[in-house]
Amino acid sequence: MSRFDTIRHDLIAGFCVFLLALPLCLGIATLSNFPPIAGILSAIVGGLLCSLFGGARLAIKGPAAGLVVIVLGSVHQLGGGDLYLGYKRTLAVGVIAGIIQIIIGVFRKAIIAEVIPPFVIHGMLAAIGFIIVSKQSYVLMGVSPTVSNPIELILQLPWHVLDANPIILMMGLASFAIVFFWPRIKRVGSIPSSIIILLCMIPLSFYFNLNTEQHYDFLGKSYILGQKFFIKLPTQILDSIQFPDFSVIFSFVSIKYIFIFVLIGSIESLLTVCAIDSLVHQKSRVISIKIYGFLVLEIL
Repeated sequence: MSRFDTIRHDLIAGFCVFLLALPLCLGIATLSNFPPIAGILSAIVGGLLCSLFGGARLAIKGPAAGLVVIVLGSVHQLGGGDLYLGYKRTLAVGVIAGIIQIIIGVFRKAIIAEVIPPFVIHGMLAAIGFIIVSKQSYVLMGVSPTVSNPIELILQLPWHVLDANPIILMMGLASFAIVFFWPRIKRVGSIPSSIIILLCMIPLSFYFNLNTEQHYDFLGKSYILGQKFFIKLPTQILDSIQFPDFSVIFSFVSIKYIFIFVLIGSIESLLTVCAIDSLVHQKSRVISIKIYGFLVLEIL
């Protein structure tokens, strides 16, 4: 393969990854009560650093979905109700956790994570999926929930289905349908479904004029469309960069989350490496770099 073909394939692959990573990064940051821009910055920094340090050909770096529950708890507990303060203090926890992981990687001790039974990880991932479904189901319907506990969100979900915003629900279900059925279409199924979703949903957003607040009636009920259904991003990215708050880094809560970040992050990365090794049938040195608003280096 010529150098031109390599660059061409890299550009196509990079664009497809960008389309997949953008909504994922925004969603993970939002679920963690981080500013949405933190997810985008995570992907940018993670991608650039991973390109410099190297890594696995089949690995994509970015915000870690496996840490959503942990980061969410850290933001709430460290902030004491102030999400912005909790965000800055969680950044500090991430910095210390990243330093510890670098030390673990240098001394090649991350292998101890293999002693964790697989069902523990599966249970953690199932819990993460449960939380994501419980919260994002309301976003899919265009409804604002009255509770925040995941179990209560699921229990109240049937009662809110009748309050769903028809246009928002239609666009969400259409995106779901594209994700599931598009890959099964011959000849064109190789085109990533994320690209098709963007090609369909962006024109629909303009058609329904979602950027402007408006009312419409459907089956005798009145609904609202407007910017509240959009994720708000700052106009100046540099102004959104925040520095960690180390004021309570030696508190019991901070130390607890540092330990959890190191443990879960290392286990998740190790399992990812093992999965990649089983796919390519060869051993390779993988440098997994996870960014979550803060920099967390996991060198295995």
